[in-house]
Amino acid sequence: MTDSLAASPADSTLSSPADFNPPLWLANAHIQSILPSLKLRRPLLSHRAKNLLACSHEQILDCGDGVRLMGHYSRRENADAEPSKDLVILLHGWEGSADSLYVLSLGSYLFEHGCDVFRLNFRDHGPTHHLNQDIFHSCRLDEVVGAVRAIQQQHPAQKITVAGFSLGGNFALRVAARSFSAGIRLERAIGVCPVLRPHSTMDVMEHGPFIYQQYFIGKWKRSLQIKQKLFPDLYDFRSVFAQNNLRTMTEVLVEHYSEFASLDAYLNGYAIIGSALHGLEVPSHVLFALDDPIIPANDLRDLPHNPNLHITAMPRGGHCGFMDRFNAESWADRQIGRLIGVA
Repeated sequence: MTDSLAASPADSTLSSPADFNPPLWLANAHIQSILPSLKLRRPLLSHRAKNLLACSHEQILDCGDGVRLMGHYSRRENADAEPSKDLVILLHGWEGSADSLYVLSLGSYLFEHGCDVFRLNFRDHGPTHHLNQDIFHSCRLDEVVGAVRAIQQQHPAQKITVAGFSLGGNFALRVAARSFSAGIRLERAIGVCPVLRPHSTMDVMEHGPFIYQQYFIGKWKRSLQIKQKLFPDLYDFRSVFAQNNLRTMTEVLVEHYSEFASLDAYLNGYAIIGSALHGLEVPSHVLFALDDPIIPANDLRDLPHNPNLHITAMPRGGHCGFMDRFNAESWADRQIGRLIGVA
């Protein structure tokens, strides 16, 4: 870690900053943040992920309480390889999906290095809006815990890692904190640039570069349009669509379509700073870039001091970027492979 974060939680130093050294044209934090999801990369990445995708089978998981989530399971044996000891469950970021480019990048890297891979869609992400009537929000931890439990019940002999990006990283760490009480045996959890304090991220999105807020507003409105079309008797989102910033959109949805008394109560509900991870009993890792333009690095200081929580903070990398080549795995992909022990 850097000296500026010396007061932060326990440090994991499998890599030094020298291990991630992008060329100058890739070093900018905004390029690092945008490039992993750039559509122009999909044909190249699809080729790199061809074995992962060829062995992928869609599954609908019973997550309890009538909730169903969809995922894609890629099994090494379907590629005529030896059975894998490791199964990695990958969680995408907000308004991403199991087919997001950064998920496919990590998934293909781990698959080629001997892991089975399960790419899970959150509720109302990817082509899943029809599976559940209620809308997604970031406090729906129970169903993600239920999905991980269902996957483990299907594969009881394998060592399971949960890894996620951004909001998915936040979920991965919260699943790990809940795993013991939920009867789940996890080997480890890994969060890449996880959402730490949602209030801080909301502030950054409002006052930071225009492109980020508009990107997420556009994707969120399209998702809500799909939900409204599927359940017209339940939803009329006209008051939401009239908003032009994330805070007011979220406030309207919280007021009309959630159990939370206020926006503050909702945002606090999925924060992982403070005591949220205090009882963590699973080896867990945060991979973070100090130049992340969406998740403020200062909030790392408010993660709990827990011997099972390890932080690797790199000077550069943007938000879930860590790219040092245009058409290859990222530093984060390689680091996660090292943490699992397959690279």
